[in-house]
Amino acid sequence: MSTMIMSACWPLQGMSATQKAVLISLADNANDEGVCWPSVPKIAARTCLSERAVQGGIRWLCSSGVLSAAVRIGRSTLYTLTPATYAPPQELRPANDAPHPPHELHPSPAQAALPPRSSCAQNRNRTYKESSAEPPSFLPALIGQSIDDARERVSLKHPKAHDDEDRKQACRNIWAAYSTAYVDRYQTEPVRNQKVNAQVNDLLKRLGNIEAPRVAAYFVGINDSYLIRECHAFGALLAKAEAYRTQWATNTQVNFVTARQIENTQANLNTAEQAKALIRKEGSKNAFL
Repeated sequence: MSTMIMSACWPLQGMSATQKAVLISLADNANDEGVCWPSVPKIAARTCLSERAVQGGIRWLCSSGVLSAAVRIGRSTLYTLTPATYAPPQELRPANDAPHPPHELHPSPAQAALPPRSSCAQNRNRTYKESSAEPPSFLPALIGQSIDDARERVSLKHPKAHDDEDRKQACRNIWAAYSTAYVDRYQTEPVRNQKVNAQVNDLLKRLGNIEAPRVAAYFVGINDSYLIRECHAFGALLAKAEAYRTQWATNTQVNFVTARQIENTQANLNTAEQAKALIRKEGSKNAFL
């Protein structure tokens, strides 16, 4: 508590009892610079007021110049008390108030010697209706500005945030291509879990964001006995991703039967070459050579 701020706030006049109670509560928490940051529920508990009444009091104090508020994202509002700049708005007199009696306009010497009545005492029996209006217009703008500034700071300090979003979008594209081809073939959605998500991310690293979705869709259309038994599981695609990429690029599907045929053809060619070399070595004449 700052006794300097407190002693400067006590003499201030021209406010209601609610507004004065909120002011004194803030002054009781302020340091010598007039800065404090109590929460609205805390002020309400100390002043025996409702939170709405406290908020209304803070709005009025801000409009009078004695208080300024700075909203902080994720933290309590920062208040600054400046009693020297207090300029209360002119209060309108109620319509049913009677004109001042002549003795009040021209007090006697004895009455003039009496201390002036406190405005708090004058307002003691007056009923105030707390405003339910929205916070001052500068608060939403201040909050929006703070959020934009925070996002800009995060973007500058963490440039990888954009890269991470691009990676997620690329993974979504891969899964969309694979899932669409899978539903067309099996008439049901493929299983997706944490393990499959990791496999999609690995496929992106190995084939890139351009070719990976196309290879994933091509993979589901391969008619291979092993893949059909596995129902073209995504793990099977990841196991031989580079091989399936080559098949996609050359538009040539190679399954077990095709590979065996190519292997047998090559074996026959090798045998024929060996026979030709053997005949030439022995010097035998042959009608076919």
